[in-house]
Amino acid sequence: MNPYPGEQEAKELILEVGRRLYQRGFVAANDGNISVMTAPGILWATPTGVSKGFMTGDMLVRTDLDGTVLEGSVRPSSELKMHLRAYRENPEIRAVVHAHPPVSTAFAIAGIPLDRPILSEAVMQLGAVPVAPYAQPGTQAVPDSIASFCRTCRAVLLANHGAVTWGSSLMEAYFRMESLEHYAQTTLNSVYLLGRARNLTPEQVEALAGAG
Repeated sequence: MNPYPGEQEAKELILEVGRRLYQRGFVAANDGNISVMTAPGILWATPTGVSKGFMTGDMLVRTDLDGTVLEGSVRPSSELKMHLRAYRENPEIRAVVHAHPPVSTAFAIAGIPLDRPILSEAVMQLGAVPVAPYAQPGTQAVPDSIASFCRTCRAVLLANHGAVTWGSSLMEAYFRMESLEHYAQTTLNSVYLLGRARNLTPEQVEALAGAG
């Protein structure tokens, strides 16, 4: 089975994920970026300066892992460098999603990792979610800030910025973004609003991690 989507399928997936991010309020205005690999070292990515909820196929950009544009008339996002670094650091990654979901981003701003084992689904789907050091958006410091997490994590909060998720497919990367925001909202409600949250035991976590 081919581990990569076809060219047209990849473009359609990017448009669909862009719509979902926009409709769920995970991005505002022209925020966020999406990429998916279609062959070793080749990927499609979102352009700069375009709302992810209103993209069309002709706006997308095809590049290699050096960021060289192979197809497309619009420049890729300046944060494509973060995607490229994730692909280089972990060859199992096939897609990357970067967005600014409000509650997850609030935790990123506060510098609080999402690592309390309070939600079974989060343990299975995400594990612990760290906060990467602050880096100015669009600079080389952003990919540098996530490099150490690419092999060990499935999602990362970007300090004072947003969040990034990846996966073996674009839908897996997107669903991890949904799960991340749900985890953040549940953590906010239980730990900070109710002021009471019972952690799963280490044994329970180990069992869930094995099941996931």
